[in-house]
Amino acid sequence: MIIVLKENCTIEQQQALVSSIQSHGLSTNLSKGDQVTIIGVIGDKSVLDIDQLKADPRVDNVIPVTESYKLVNRKFHPEDTEFTVKNTVIGPNNLTIMAGPCAIESEEQLMTIARAVKASGATLLRGGAYKPRTSPYSFQGLEEEGLRYMKEAGEETGLATICEITSLKALETAVSYVDMLQVGARNMQNFELLKEVGKCGKPVMLKRGLAATIDEWLNAAEYIMANGNPNVCLCERGIRTYETATRNTLDLAAVLVLKEKTHLPVIVDPSHATGVRAFVKPLTKSAIAVGADGVMVEVHNRPECALSDGPQSLTCQQFDEMMQEIRPYADLVKRSLA
Repeated sequence: MIIVLKENCTIEQQQALVSSIQSHGLSTNLSKGDQVTIIGVIGDKSVLDIDQLKADPRVDNVIPVTESYKLVNRKFHPEDTEFTVKNTVIGPNNLTIMAGPCAIESEEQLMTIARAVKASGATLLRGGAYKPRTSPYSFQGLEEEGLRYMKEAGEETGLATICEITSLKALETAVSYVDMLQVGARNMQNFELLKEVGKCGKPVMLKRGLAATIDEWLNAAEYIMANGNPNVCLCERGIRTYETATRNTLDLAAVLVLKEKTHLPVIVDPSHATGVRAFVKPLTKSAIAVGADGVMVEVHNRPECALSDGPQSLTCQQFDEMMQEIRPYADLVKRSLA
């Protein structure tokens, strides 16, 4: 339920109403926008007298919310969310570029790529230390050793760092090394992991599940926020459909749907969505055009030798070319790349 407050409602009156609602055992979320202030109410609303609430002189309107997700809901939080990761801001005025290798293979490899993507304009270094692979015989990642390399690369280049975590043990380790955590598609509905990620104090990017609906995805994000973490962004990385021409089917319409349903920033991953290097650049431009808040792109100094996802990885030179080409697109939608 959403309580819309009147324009002349003072801060003291707002707080008094919040306290009154909380006294019934309900949770509240006070959101102050440019034009309207609302109180989102979470819990069993039957304990409230709705007619009395509508008659309250401080209240302009009372609106029911049918969706099961509340904290991620734009109705509860009309203003777009933004948050800072190290020295970069993810949110409505910026175009965040996350770039780096699918898998961290060595210190030299990661440092080479980190320096290159930094020089080209990326602000977050992505790199996989834990690799949930389809085959148990594929490269599984360097784990903590890789995380140490990520921390060193971040310290040298000034880039913020993001790494996927695949288990509670990985989470406990990664929080000491990286600036932001990624929950991958295979763990989107690992609710116990989501709860702990919500308590960890690090910004989180939640990828869409392989065949998840948007509402399922938003409910997964709700688990993170309900456990205390407001710094969440969503990543569209393609979904599994009947089509086999690309690795997955990139759902750019999801960006538009999400912008209506939630205040959380939306990132697009064209690398995992297609699995085809040649498609990454044009789909990055498309993602910017439909309003994405950033992209995550895989970059490798020697894609032909990559231990994971070489065919979809840009070379450092190709990434630099892409960054030059997307600048006019960023300007067109009034987004800053810095």
